[in-house]
Amino acid sequence: MQNPLSLKSLNHFSLVCRSVEKSLDFYQNVIGFLPIRRPGSFDFHGAWKCINITVINIDEFRLFNYGIGIHLLKCEDPDRMPSISKIINPKDNHISFQCENMATVERKLTEMKIEYVKSRVEEGGIYVDQVFFHDPDGSMIEICNCDVLPVVPLAGDTIRSCSI
Repeated sequence: MQNPLSLKSLNHFSLVCRSVEKSLDFYQNVIGFLPIRRPGSFDFHGAWKCINITVINIDEFRLFNYGIGIHLLKCEDPDRMPSISKIINPKDNHISFQCENMATVERKLTEMKIEYVKSRVEEGGIYVDQVFFHDPDGSMIEICNCDVLPVVPLAGDTIRSCSI
């Protein structure tokens, strides 16, 4: 397999938020991320929340777990953000997380009164269960047991860019 940029893994993704505080609560208490310290060498306004320290006028939080980070960035003009859809569409852009137990995920989401949509995919007798739901800003989250599917490269196939 080629790796033209010598990549190792996903490091982080950034989400623009209407309310960093609501998103911080969601990603900590629903998804299980932990706040981490912001490097002091950054020369732009922002903050990473440290545990047991309250910071006011937050523009940015850094969270980490599962080997990846999330940067929550406060939107400068929340009124200009896209409206939040009430429709949960599994075919929308989304972030997906593996889980250990789908029944636990569903039970916890129900307890937290988080609306979700279930899906089941079958591939060669193997079943993958998925749940989809929104974060406070409408970003789609998927939780699945996708690791039951084997990853099978398309041997001999080459992906090429072409101009039309």
